[in-house]
Amino acid sequence: MRELGAAVTSGREKAYAYLKDTVLTDPEMQGTFLSEQELADRIGVSRTPVREALLQLSAEDLVELVPKRGARVSPLTGREIRELMELRGIVERYAAQQLVSGGAAPVVAGLRSLLERQRELTGADQAREFIAVDHCFHSALVSAVGNALLDRHYDGLRSRQVRAGVVALFNQQGRQEAVLEEHEAILDALAAGDAQAACAAIDHHLESTLKVLLAG
Repeated sequence: MRELGAAVTSGREKAYAYLKDTVLTDPEMQGTFLSEQELADRIGVSRTPVREALLQLSAEDLVELVPKRGARVSPLTGREIRELMELRGIVERYAAQQLVSGGAAPVVAGLRSLLERQRELTGADQAREFIAVDHCFHSALVSAVGNALLDRHYDGLRSRQVRAGVVALFNQQGRQEAVLEEHEAILDALAAGDAQAACAAIDHHLESTLKVLLAG
């Protein structure tokens, strides 16, 4: 019986991860109703783990359960986008301040490597991978603080962050190049040990993304 329970849990976790990392990060899925059977076939599990994963995502306000219709991917509203950027700003500014006070040199090298990886992903067909690396860039900044609770909290923003980032790339021509420049400014400030400049660069980056999203 214990083995059966573990299998169900494993299936739910597999479905949850797939939905959150693949389905919910796709801007084209916004407002779309999901087929439990289709998802189950794609993931390689039964419908029960898929249903359990959708219930969990509903509790996180990432999907909406509509009676007699099923689960619908909740669209990002203007208010939610503003709140997302506000929350990211609070967390990322704090991380930058902590890193500068503790010595940011080791972290800068890792961030520089991620930025160089982003520079290789400039085509429209690579937008999702570009934003996936973008998330890794910001997540690495936060993770370097060494606060596990903060990491989990920030990781909870991932699906919204990636979806919003992909939308921003398609909403404004040249946005990829602008993102690279904005990341470079954040890195330069961290490398210089200037917490105030790093926070200002983070604010500029998030405000620019917000304007593009709301304009679209």
